[in-house]
Amino acid sequence: MHLSSLVEMVESGFDDRVLLGNHTSRLTGHEFGFLVRLGATQVHNKYASVIYVGENHPLLPVGLFAAAWAGVPFVPVNYRLEDRQLRSLIERYPNSLVLTDPLTADRLLGLSPLIFDDWLRGLSNIDLEEVGPIEPAENDDDVAVVLFTSGTTSEPKSALLRHRHLMAYLLGSVEFGSADESEAVLVSVPPYHVAGIANMLSNLFSGRRLVYLQSFSAQTWLETVQREAITHAMVVPTMLARVVDELNGEVLATSTLRTLSYGGAKISEKVIRAALEAFPTTGFVNAYGLTETASTIAVLGPDDHRAALLSDDLHVQRRLSSVGQVLPMVEIEIRDEFENVVGAGESGLIYLRGEQVSGEYAGKSLLDSEGWFCTRDQGSIDVDGYLYIEGRVDDTIIRGGENIAPAEIESVLLAHPGIAEACVVGLPDDEWGQRIVAVVVCSEGHIVDVKELQESVREVLRGSKTPEEIIIRDSLPHTETGKMLRRVVQSELAARQGGTAS
Repeated sequence: MHLSSLVEMVESGFDDRVLLGNHTSRLTGHEFGFLVRLGATQVHNKYASVIYVGENHPLLPVGLFAAAWAGVPFVPVNYRLEDRQLRSLIERYPNSLVLTDPLTADRLLGLSPLIFDDWLRGLSNIDLEEVGPIEPAENDDDVAVVLFTSGTTSEPKSALLRHRHLMAYLLGSVEFGSADESEAVLVSVPPYHVAGIANMLSNLFSGRRLVYLQSFSAQTWLETVQREAITHAMVVPTMLARVVDELNGEVLATSTLRTLSYGGAKISEKVIRAALEAFPTTGFVNAYGLTETASTIAVLGPDDHRAALLSDDLHVQRRLSSVGQVLPMVEIEIRDEFENVVGAGESGLIYLRGEQVSGEYAGKSLLDSEGWFCTRDQGSIDVDGYLYIEGRVDDTIIRGGENIAPAEIESVLLAHPGIAEACVVGLPDDEWGQRIVAVVVCSEGHIVDVKELQESVREVLRGSKTPEEIIIRDSLPHTETGKMLRRVVQSELAARQGGTAS
């Protein structure tokens, strides 16, 4: 199926239902479909793609679906990139309609950007009867969305999601029209992240009103939840941690928020336990997915969260550190270095296969001959089918011939009450190949003794996994979606040491 078919389904199923906007600006299903058609007439046979550069906008879906209807890719770009890289990415897609916000427009001079609000207002001047409506594109093998990898150490790569990948995810995980008319979702994740795209599609498909938070702050998020009677929300771990800090031990004073989803990066168990206590009537969902898989492939649901919080069974408690169970439309295998499938509880590389799995970058597919995609994530599946992510294989520290996952050490550090954040890296060492160094951020009001912290790691793990050095900092670098910029930390430490990152 093609995304354009979604427009027609939304129009017929939710004609008078408000689907987009906040208390001041709203669009019904009928109005949404009409705007999409107007936008498509402007794009069709004139532009090769639609590029969006800016913060979240209340009517962002109009741009994506206008591109889909016209048969061209939608390309959201991270507006926070520095100017040279931002322009470089846009220039990869010549002859594009570049939509942006007023603050970003000044950075795009020479690229003929159009303010998104101006573009929307201009659509009202189009007479569909005069220009003639265009037929919707239908080829589900066309590229629907292009998302760029973070590109912390090199130029970002263009990940391609075709219509069939996105529709496979949608049809396999969401029931059309399943949401009540009173339901509303607050979208805080940026549009250039796969979670932002997936949220847009799944909530429109279910008939839930989309409310976009232009830019995130914990206070604004909490105020919007209450003002808009938000029933569902999606955040990344750093956002959730800030919301919990903002509440400062208080319980959220609202009864509307039914579900709070989080994902995009690893979250500390301390944060999620604090969040569960701050939102006692809210169902929590941990969603694990990748850009290359068109969003979610595994889910830890509300019942699992509450069971882990309340259980005395260490095995059940541990599930808070998992990403849940793999969705039925996706196959998963954990393989060792020789590509043999390993048993329950054993670590290895995560491989995925399914109709929603793209595994494709511009000009190159990473799927093998049988359709399997190697995620480069290391993990394990326990006997009950819960998936645990242990970090990127590229981050593995090799010390004295032993492979050590930084995530394992970070989990122990984060269990310490005085540690808020932790990043473990390997640095070159003449004797051992690599030495283990940890960089930590202390929890507010805590002073941590480094030797005591090292000993706490040694008590849980063996001495070979204990950091030789622990550095205390005020903050650690992250992407906007909360992922730790491990390579940045590693490069900074290597430069200090006088060598290069391994």
